[in-house]
Amino acid sequence: MRSLAITKRILTELIRDKRTLALLFIAPILIMWLLSIMFSATTDTHVTIGTANLSPSLVKQIDVVKHVSVKTYASADQADQALKDYRIDATVVKTSANHYHLTFANIDSAKTALTKQAFQVALQKSNAHQLAATIQRLVAMLPTTAQDQFNQGTASATPHIKSTYRYGDSSTGYFTKILPIFMGFFVFFFVFLISGIGLLRERSSGTLDRLLATPVRRGEIVTGYMVSYGVVAIVQTLLIVITTVWLLKVQIVGDLALVFLINILLALAALAMGIFISTFASSEFQMMQFVPIVVMPQVFFSGIVPLDALPNWIQVISKILPLTYAGNAMNDVIMKGQGVETITGDLGVLVLFIVFFVVLNVVGLKRYRKV
Repeated sequence: MRSLAITKRILTELIRDKRTLALLFIAPILIMWLLSIMFSATTDTHVTIGTANLSPSLVKQIDVVKHVSVKTYASADQADQALKDYRIDATVVKTSANHYHLTFANIDSAKTALTKQAFQVALQKSNAHQLAATIQRLVAMLPTTAQDQFNQGTASATPHIKSTYRYGDSSTGYFTKILPIFMGFFVFFFVFLISGIGLLRERSSGTLDRLLATPVRRGEIVTGYMVSYGVVAIVQTLLIVITTVWLLKVQIVGDLALVFLINILLALAALAMGIFISTFASSEFQMMQFVPIVVMPQVFFSGIVPLDALPNWIQVISKILPLTYAGNAMNDVIMKGQGVETITGDLGVLVLFIVFFVVLNVVGLKRYRKV
């Protein structure tokens, strides 16, 4: 009977807590709905291949492959520059008779695989056409001359292909593409959770109320929390980045210092956001329930699935998520080797997120100040 009385009391408290009920029953439905949208998106891979010194017939055969478009350049240097600027996904250059050099950006393993497949199919078709034309010419030739021409035509059907990768190697897969996003996600998730629960304990223990009863300004309180938790967040961020880079053997084309900077700014944004969200939670249990609402969309709509394949309204949502900008910046640095001038916009947005939520935290402390 006593157990039943305890059960009744707990259920009654849960039923009265409308916020907990909403997070328990509405949040899973929301997450499952978002997942269905993400995984039902059309994700056909499209590649743009730059060519130089190829025969018109081979260029034509590459261009007719589905989801492949071709840009022809006057020289190999021009094609290589286009690849460096990421205007194209790969280059195909004929270096000498029967020798081809393929260079891949390789920031998307699916595009690399499609490029290889398209070139192999196009080369086989082109060689088949050339061989058929050679045989037709041989029919009208003298037997002795025909033998030499036949050997020459047959040799031309055995190409030599050299492959070069601007990022990674032939074993680089899909995990490498999404690794920068997951690196940012783990930084965001742990800092968000620790900062939110930390401030929640300050409130529940009465420490925050006693602090607000003193002449200390709200801005000073928020700054104190940001600096103290920020130190922990930075150390944790450095640990995550170092583990990802050295333990998982991630190749970083750009400056490692920029990777640290991006993740530190993301951690500070997560810190400010976690402190702010904690003001809406009355217990650690509720703070945990905010994770699927606040954190999960960060990883869903930050680039794991190409955003241009998702509905427009999801692309709009992605613009208000810090991890979207951190993921873009890390992809530019890690895979493309871009410098600070390229990622300045993304860094600026992360700084704006930090300032925005710090201001909200200062304003939000009014509700707790009793004197």
